Amino acid sequence: MTAMTPACQLLERQSENYRDWLWVAPPPDAWFSDQTGPLWSTDLSIAQAWRARGATVYDDLAPSIGEVPGAVLFWPKAHALGEWWLLALCAQLPAGTRLQVVGENQGGIRRVLKVLAALGLGCRKLDNARRCTLFETQVGRVSLAPDDAWTVFEALDLRLVSHPGIFGHGKLDSGTALLLANLPRSLKLAGANVLDVGCGDGVISAWLARHDAQVTAVDSSAFAVEATRRTLVANGLNGRVHQSDVYSALPEGERFGAIISNPPFHQERAVDRGPASRLIREAPEHLEKGGYLIVVANAFLPYPDLFDAAFGGFEILADDRRFRVYMARKR
Repeated sequence: MTAMTPACQLLERQSENYRDWLWVAPPPDAWFSDQTGPLWSTDLSIAQAWRARGATVYDDLAPSIGEVPGAVLFWPKAHALGEWWLLALCAQLPAGTRLQVVGENQGGIRRVLKVLAALGLGCRKLDNARRCTLFETQVGRVSLAPDDAWTVFEALDLRLVSHPGIFGHGKLDSGTALLLANLPRSLKLAGANVLDVGCGDGVISAWLARHDAQVTAVDSSAFAVEATRRTLVANGLNGRVHQSDVYSALPEGERFGAIISNPPFHQERAVDRGPASRLIREAPEHLEKGGYLIVVANAFLPYPDLFDAAFGGFEILADDRRFRVYMARKR
């Protein structure tokens, strides 16, 4: 199939046939249906799509991959995340494995030259088109390890473990702070079964668990799942954490007294309101009678209509002009 994304369009015009190459953190693109080789991605939806067509998929943070003819890394918009991927590839693939790195110019792909030089790896430019650039290097042994990317910071009297691959890396998001500061008094957390959707670094889950809630946390990103697990452990707290496409990994029939979320609405640079829309639309199916859905979102996002359709009404708990905290209750 014809490539749709600029990076894949650049790859499509290469003389390399990429047979059995490893595809690392690629975007969704129908062009891959004609390609062979395994996938390494921490994004659940992409991993599921590749599995559905019979591809070998690696979806954890340190898989045993073995030898491949080469690998193609799709450079992310977060520079530090791109560095992590390079370190992870150097840790998982044999030295000397061919490695191509492709990305959009406005996404910072040209920084790869300096990053590879700092790691002691050579690099050459292969092509430049569709406002993208393609570089090639070889995997080698480097002095840094992928785990060096993990950091710890403190907020709300919690120790939060963070990674460049998660939303709001290394700081407390203003929207999350507004959400937690405005939870209603009518929400009784002690002993309540509470779901955190889009758990990120685990700040919401840890805050809820510290207030004696029985917490379940879900996120589509393997980075977020690992970060939330580490955050709970760092604070001596308990909770269940699952990689999930919104509600997909939850046991059938399980209901919650509250669903609390700061849902994402970006996929790299593109706006993607799909997960947040599903979060609101399907929430009544996962709430106990009288249960709450409480969501913080950028004020400009068109969520009121979704709340009205799903719950027949809603309240605004807080609005600082940048963020808005919505609450709806299942009748």
